[in-house]
Amino acid sequence: MLLVRSIWNGAISFGLVSIPIKLVNATESHSVSFRQIHTEDGGRIRYRKVCELEEREVAQGEIGKAYEDADGTMIPITDEDLASLPIPTAKTIEIEGFVPAEKVDPLQVDAAYYLAPNGVPAAKPYTLLREALKRSGKVAICKFALRGRERLGMLRVVEDVLAMHGLLWPDEIRTTEGVAPDASVTVRDKELDLADALMETLGEVDLDELHDDYREAVEELIAAKASGEEPPAAPAPETGGKVLDLMAALENSVRAAKESRGEDVAAVTPMRTPKEPAGKKSTATAKKSAPSAASAKKSTAKSSQGTRSAQAAKKTTAKTTAKKSTAKKSATAKSTAKKTPAKKSTPRKRPA
Repeated sequence: MLLVRSIWNGAISFGLVSIPIKLVNATESHSVSFRQIHTEDGGRIRYRKVCELEEREVAQGEIGKAYEDADGTMIPITDEDLASLPIPTAKTIEIEGFVPAEKVDPLQVDAAYYLAPNGVPAAKPYTLLREALKRSGKVAICKFALRGRERLGMLRVVEDVLAMHGLLWPDEIRTTEGVAPDASVTVRDKELDLADALMETLGEVDLDELHDDYREAVEELIAAKASGEEPPAAPAPETGGKVLDLMAALENSVRAAKESRGEDVAAVTPMRTPKEPAGKKSTATAKKSAPSAASAKKSTAKSSQGTRSAQAAKKTTAKTTAKKSTAKKSATAKSTAKKTPAKKSTPRKRPA
């Protein structure tokens, strides 16, 4: 007995075998829905379906579908018109063939449905197809028509039920052109080792334990507002600039993951690869060492040059001091000569 209403009734065509089935949605949305309101008074905003010619609101039963031509002409299309299309998939899921599941690109996978047998006679062929898919390990590629267009599908087994995934047509998948990084980037072995270590530390995840944190936060917000309480405060944004050191970021990530699991974080070091022995320095390290040696050489040259300059300055100072001393002595001698009076000469007396 189905717990939900079927959205399509038809049959699976498996060669000459026909399996009557009902199609039901396999998924449901738990997201919080909102209504539009008038912000001034809180009144609901509603959309009414109005006929443009009669300018009156019409009921759902009066509404049909039409195709708008290029000149604006409306061409009515009824459900009976679509049901009588000359294609086998109008009321039948046509199996085209079987392929390994890994051959289906996940990008193509769309909505999911359960297929339920419709009536007692459908039980036998339904079970036959299910067990055949199980034993082969393959999935069935099919075509079906739903909601006004033909679609591609994939049949597979989920527990004891046939499930169908709608698939996008190959030409509906965009190419990856222009999406990959433009710059040429080289990833070092040490970086890959740390990335591997981070993946191993995080380990596998149980999808059943994951839940929608955003929806829970929205529900808490609604509950707080409904009870007149203060809404929960948003967590403070993380501070810090861009991470420039990829190795440091990876090491910190591994350390944080280990701490969250209560593991030892004393030494978080990347595993060395056979290409790079423990005693061998990487090219990046050698490149960094070269500028350091050059800097030391320049520093030594500057120091020697400074010493020679100091010695030259010292000699110059000595010469200058000697010149000043000689000049001073000469000036002193001249000064002394000026101050000392010359002796007067006394003429000799002639004898009488």
